[in-house]
Amino acid sequence: MKMQTALIVEDNENNMELITFILEAHGYGTLRAMTGSAGIALALSAMPDFILLDIQLPDMDGEEVLKAIRATDVGRHMPVIAVTSYAMSGDHDRLLGAGCNGYIEKPIDPLLVINQVQGILEKCR
Repeated sequence: MKMQTALIVEDNENNMELITFILEAHGYGTLRAMTGSAGIALALSAMPDFILLDIQLPDMDGEEVLKAIRATDVGRHMPVIAVTSYAMSGDHDRLLGAGCNGYIEKPIDPLLVINQVQGILEKCR
């Protein structure tokens, strides 16, 4: 089976390192983008197997990034997992309603995150 590749769109260097380390330790390839616009470009050119998308990015809102990716043939069915510190009760439903396949809350728990990612990807198959 070919190794799955994740695109991580995250502007916080520490979170980027942590997520990258966890995914690579579990056999995933990783691509990285520090801004929403770079994330969109990489998603459409590299066509990763799934995306971990921070919702608070410096150049644009994560929901705008999601909308731009979903508006393309390439990104229409690509699994996108929101990674966010938004902890308001309606945020989970709002992000899923906007087209995210799943939701992981920050701070990232290294012991839980890989199971969360794999569980969400299972549902997308």
